[in-house]
Amino acid sequence: MRIVIAPDKFKGSLSAPEVCSYLEKGLRRGAGPARIGNLDVVRIPVADGGEGTLDAAVGSGFARRSAVVAGPTGEPVTAEFAVRGNEAVIEMAAASGLALLPAGALVGGRPGSTAARTATSVGTGQLITAALDAGCSRIILGVGGSASTDGGAGVLQGLGARFLDNEANELPPGGAALARLDRIDFSGFDPRLKDTRFVLASDVDNPLLGPQGAAAIFGPQKGATQQDVGMLDAALARFVEVLAREIGFRAVKAAEAPGAGAAGGAGYTAIAVLAATRRPGIDVVLEFTELEQRLAGADLVITGEGSLDEQSLLGKTPMGVARAAAAQGTPVIAVCGRTTLTDGQAAAAGFVDVYALTALETDVNRCIAEAGPLLEQLGTQIGAVLATNGPAAASTKEDLRV
Repeated sequence: MRIVIAPDKFKGSLSAPEVCSYLEKGLRRGAGPARIGNLDVVRIPVADGGEGTLDAAVGSGFARRSAVVAGPTGEPVTAEFAVRGNEAVIEMAAASGLALLPAGALVGGRPGSTAARTATSVGTGQLITAALDAGCSRIILGVGGSASTDGGAGVLQGLGARFLDNEANELPPGGAALARLDRIDFSGFDPRLKDTRFVLASDVDNPLLGPQGAAAIFGPQKGATQQDVGMLDAALARFVEVLAREIGFRAVKAAEAPGAGAAGGAGYTAIAVLAATRRPGIDVVLEFTELEQRLAGADLVITGEGSLDEQSLLGKTPMGVARAAAAQGTPVIAVCGRTTLTDGQAAAAGFVDVYALTALETDVNRCIAEAGPLLEQLGTQIGAVLATNGPAAASTKEDLRV
């Protein structure tokens, strides 16, 4: 029996590779010694373009690389990226993520207002440079979990651009400083970028500016006060104005493009300056993991994420996996920490059943803390059913229920 395990991370609990590991261990235990020799388990960690994209790449044959870059406050951090041939996968959170903010930038465990104004994406630009140094000419940017609201200005600085005020002084890092931007010097911009193709892996539709823009919608999650939001939005508008003088009207048009507001506006510079093609994150990940091809001959697919809910139905990882499996007529079950989906919603989404950790442990905090052992228990349940009924157990929801 061939089973493909293709989950996303359980945010706050387990990475996607860890989810695969616990599930496989449970499946093999549930199947029992008599059937282990006939159980072929294929692990394919996946993601939706945000955090976890790097793990998905490494799980699909990319080589893990690392570089020392500037973190969101300018302090050096060691950030990883992945390379396969001439292709690189860069996860913005690895260099410029909220999780990298030092304790001094936090207030009550959350980002403070100062961090919201001054956090920079320069490390992401430096990671791109590292990918270019590794010989890559196609770069996938997974944006999500960023600490900055600098419109991606830091990305350009990491690639050699200089942001100057009206006295030709370089601006300090962060979005707020862009209010004083007078010109951008691209003379030191990495010339290899002209021959590099970029893919922006993002599901965010927001524009750069305005009430639905990067500062207004995502700034408060990064510690921005209402006053900060107004300041940052005005500073980003100034950035657009100055960039338009440098590269033309496409800078203005790009600010209105869906996805420009992603990752504090890093989506904007990716579209405007790097000529990135924006694609849904799950589509990009499923393509480089070659999930469709690797599903051939599978009897069952298991996918999932931490919370399986109405948002999942809007194109998150489990839905992408379910679509790929449906195209080959392979049944899919989902595992999750918790679910709010009705049986009807789950069936309509393509899942023959949903297994939640909360069915084993009603205390959500314990589910988070003990996600691994609980997930192994679910895997044991699934393995036992399949061992009893054979591959046919994967064909109907009734047979899979325990």
